[in-house]
Amino acid sequence: MSSAIAEAWTPAAPPADYVLGHVRAVLPDRVLDDARIVVRDNRIVAVEEHPAGIGSDVDGQGLLCVPGLVDTHSDGLENERLPRPGAELPIEFAMLSFEGKLRAAGLTTVFHGVGFEESHGRGIPRTVAAAERLCEAIDAYPAGMVDHRILYRLDVRSPEGLSALRRRLDAVPDGALVSHEDHTPGQGQYADREYYERYLMGRRGMSEAEARTHVDELVAERDGRLDVREEAMAWLEQRSPRIRLLGHDPSSAAEIGELKARGGAVAEFPTTVEAAEAARAHGFPVVMGAPNILRGRSHNGNASGRELVGRGLVTAVASDYLPSGLLAAAMLLAEEGLAALPAAVGLVTSGPAEVAGLTDRGSLAPGLRPDLVLVEPRRPWPVVRSVLSPGGAR
Repeated sequence: MSSAIAEAWTPAAPPADYVLGHVRAVLPDRVLDDARIVVRDNRIVAVEEHPAGIGSDVDGQGLLCVPGLVDTHSDGLENERLPRPGAELPIEFAMLSFEGKLRAAGLTTVFHGVGFEESHGRGIPRTVAAAERLCEAIDAYPAGMVDHRILYRLDVRSPEGLSALRRRLDAVPDGALVSHEDHTPGQGQYADREYYERYLMGRRGMSEAEARTHVDELVAERDGRLDVREEAMAWLEQRSPRIRLLGHDPSSAAEIGELKARGGAVAEFPTTVEAAEAARAHGFPVVMGAPNILRGRSHNGNASGRELVGRGLVTAVASDYLPSGLLAAAMLLAEEGLAALPAAVGLVTSGPAEVAGLTDRGSLAPGLRPDLVLVEPRRPWPVVRSVLSPGGAR
């Protein structure tokens, strides 16, 4: 690999005008084996065969060139902020540190999941106060090589979360990405409560009896908040024309029908084939998690991402909590023949851009942002060699 690639305007943003040559450009429907990409005024103006004898500003030396990856659901910043229990880091430092991991994984747009809830049950404390501080930090973070955005995650049984999210959305432009979720054991992600009990035993060191008692108490507590859930769902329906509403962990066709009725736009992490099929029948994008695809199965007995991709039911893949898993999952799907390479790459680029309603990125096409990622397609796992992006201006 030439030093021109290794040092190509990294970590600073590239100039507004340049030509990237001799790359294998992954287009929406094919791979252009010897391509050049012309950028003018921070927009792609041409993606074409590289003419013989014509030079370029950067020689890609045959590396794959894919659009910058778009991640619509990232909880990784939580882990960066709290790498060990009780060892909370300054949020500004955590964002800077996490941005380096995002760039190394080829991500140029990320939606950080911010949980509007009061919860300590799943190992990571989430409070409304922390959510508000995180939103403020993301808003104030200087534009860099990654476009940092927010996925607002509402626990529909949290009155504090509902009140705070109402205030927050009144102060932001329309089009915000909002996911509504209910992690009460016995439904959704933890339809089989035994998976949640085993999680508590492994993560928090509870005995089997302690875990069972804890879940009984948790279910009873949350069942006392069904009125909050009804209020939250009614508000989301009323608000849906002004947001992009994601249904988190839908488990049935009936839930998808209810999501559509309240103005939902996306099925996020469906837990069953039935729910994924219903979502696609309604024309919803369907998002699955990269860790699920890499492992070949869900960690809690729900639908396999690979199976759903093989059935043609997945339109986008999110990192969930593992940014490095996005590109690896896409390449694995292509390697295993579950999707052609352009389609597999689309699951982590144009597919998530559609989920978020972003029309200016996600493909190597004239008029779009030049978020370009050079990839060495090693086996079994790809390596990101360079990221060329105009920066995080929204």
